[in-house]
Amino acid sequence: MSLILASKSASRQAMLRDAGVSFTARPAHIDERALEAGMKDAAPDSVARALAEAKAMALADSDDVVLGSDSLVVVAGRRFDKPADREEAKAHLAFFSGKEMQLHSAAALAQRNRIVWSHADLAILRVRELSDRFIDAYLDAEWPAVAGCVGVFRIEARGVHLFESIQGNHFTVLGMPLLAVLGALRDMGEVAS
Repeated sequence: MSLILASKSASRQAMLRDAGVSFTARPAHIDERALEAGMKDAAPDSVARALAEAKAMALADSDDVVLGSDSLVVVAGRRFDKPADREEAKAHLAFFSGKEMQLHSAAALAQRNRIVWSHADLAILRVRELSDRFIDAYLDAEWPAVAGCVGVFRIEARGVHLFESIQGNHFTVLGMPLLAVLGALRDMGEVAS
């Protein structure tokens, strides 16, 4: 058996690699927006978990263990997806300015066409007041790297400048509840215990 990461996320790959976990990255192709639309009244953590499970299940047709993960941002009661373009990224950042961001990150493990484990975690990030000048300079430096990032930031890069406080696990903020994932992988014998 081997571990398959159902993601092309550089951050998720770096987390596993840095933790010494062997894996193969194979992006899962699911219609995330359709799944979200079907769950429009569901709690954000349930949506993040369902997305992670769908990604894991998309590749779970063998003895290999498949790890799916997803993150969802909620600000002022509104869910946000990855920005479609730079203008939408700018609009998202302007909306986030001075508000609390809820970042829901979830992960799921699947094997032989069934979910064997899933978990969701929450981080609370307080966005500082962002000027238009700052937003433009930030996007000049970070675009298009943040195009695939829900919340329009990479906390490990210049995204740290968006926030005045962060409550929650560092790995959850990076986009995957890694400590819980590692515990589940140890329980399954996929990593040393």
